Amino acid sequence: MSPDRKTEKIAHAPASETDPQGEWHRVAHTLSEALPFMRRYAGKTVVIKYGGNAMVDDAIADNFARDVALIKQVGINPVVVHGGGPQIGDMLEKLGIESEFINGLRVTDAKTVEVVETVLTGAINKDIVSRISKAGGNAVGMSGKHGRLIEARKLMRTIRDPQSNIEKVLDLGFVGEPVQINTQVLDEMINLDVIPVVAPVGIGKDDETYNINADTAAGAIASALKATRFYLLTDVAGVLDENRDLITEMGTREAQELIASGTVNGGMIPKVSTCIEAVKEHVGAAVIMDGRVTHALLLEMFTEHGAGTLIGTK
Repeated sequence: MSPDRKTEKIAHAPASETDPQGEWHRVAHTLSEALPFMRRYAGKTVVIKYGGNAMVDDAIADNFARDVALIKQVGINPVVVHGGGPQIGDMLEKLGIESEFINGLRVTDAKTVEVVETVLTGAINKDIVSRISKAGGNAVGMSGKHGRLIEARKLMRTIRDPQSNIEKVLDLGFVGEPVQINTQVLDEMINLDVIPVVAPVGIGKDDETYNINADTAAGAIASALKATRFYLLTDVAGVLDENRDLITEMGTREAQELIASGTVNGGMIPKVSTCIEAVKEHVGAAVIMDGRVTHALLLEMFTEHGAGTLIGTK
C-alpha cells in the first residue's frame, strides 16, 4: 500500500467476549488506531463534496454532520461543497417548469437559475449548516457569489450530429464553469475556526448568476486551496474495474486509461475526470466514496483500510 493511502499499521487487540468492558476496550482501540492519522491531517484543509441520496436521508445527513464536526474538532479544516439536484428537480416540477438535460447538465434559463439559487442557498444550505451546528461544529453557509468566491463563465458544449457528422455548439443557458476561486474568503473563515458550507452558484463578470455542477465547483475549490484531500461523496462504492470489483487506489494515468477503455463510463466519467484534474492541480489525493455508508469519512481518514477509491499521483 502506497504512502498516499495509509501506511501505519497498529496491531489489533480485540476485546474478549467474556470481558464485561469489551465494548469500551474496542472504543479505546479504535481511538488509538486513529491517532496517527489525526496527526497526519492536523492543521490541513480537506474539501468534501456532499450530495445525492445522503442529503435526503435524515439519519445519514446527521451522521455526516457529526463526522464533519468531529473532523474540525480534532484540528482538521473541512470545507463542504454541496449539491442539490433532486431538490431542484422537485421544486421545478412543483412550479411547472420543465427541465432538459444535455450530457448530464441541466439546461438553465433565467427562470430556472432563480429556482436553482433559491433552493441551493436556501433550504439545502441552511439545513446542512443547522445539522453541523447541532453536532457541535461552527458552520456558516454561503454561495459562490459571496465575496465573488466562485467567479464563473458560461459553459458551452459541442456535440456532433450523428447523421451529418457536423459539430454544433449547445447553449446551456446560465450553466457555468469556474474560472477563478477567491480563496481569501475561505481562508478567513478557516482562520476563524469556521466550517464553510458552499452552495455551487457562481457569479459572472457582469454579475450574472451561474448554476455550476457541484463536483466541478468542489474540485475547483480543492485545487485552489491545494487541499490535502478532496472527498467526493456519491452513491457508489467507488471506481470499479472491468469485473465490477472496487479499485481501492490508483494513479491519474490509470484513471485516464480506465476512462479511455470505457471501464469508467456514464456519470462516473465527470467525477473521475474532476478528481484527476484536482490531483494534477496539487491536491494531495482525491477519494470517490459512498456517502451513504455510515461514517464513511471517518473510515477513510482515520483507519488503515480506508473507504472508496483513492486517486493519487502514482
